Amino acid sequence: MSRNSSTIWLPRSRRSPAIARQRVSALLSSVPDGRRFLDSGLVVTTELVTNAVLYGTPMGRLIYFAIDVDSTRLRIEVHDALGDRKPLLSAPGLDGETGRGLRLVDSLTKRWGCCPRRPVGKIVWGEVIA
Repeated sequence: MSRNSSTIWLPRSRRSPAIARQRVSALLSSVPDGRRFLDSGLVVTTELVTNAVLYGTPMGRLIYFAIDVDSTRLRIEVHDALGDRKPLLSAPGLDGETGRGLRLVDSLTKRWGCCPRRPVGKIVWGEVIA
């Protein structure tokens, strides 16, 4: 692993988004000009890890979190165990309490997507471009 990358296994826990944000902050603080990705990177991390905790990871399974930064982009990957539950952009109503997270991801990333993870699960990823 390069000094511009970091990975961690996270529990299926409401504490996991905070742990992932700490990892992003530490990595971006350690690379030249990395802080320019911080605000967007923290929001995207929060949304993707929260979705994995709430919708993508059965009890007793872990979430794999990987980040990589270079001079032009921060890539965030969240690997979970449920490949059949693909993330979808939704149009929440005014009274809806959920459904806005992927809209934030879509607006803060240059590109994002989902792909299968072998042998099981999926990878949801996003790239923040500065």
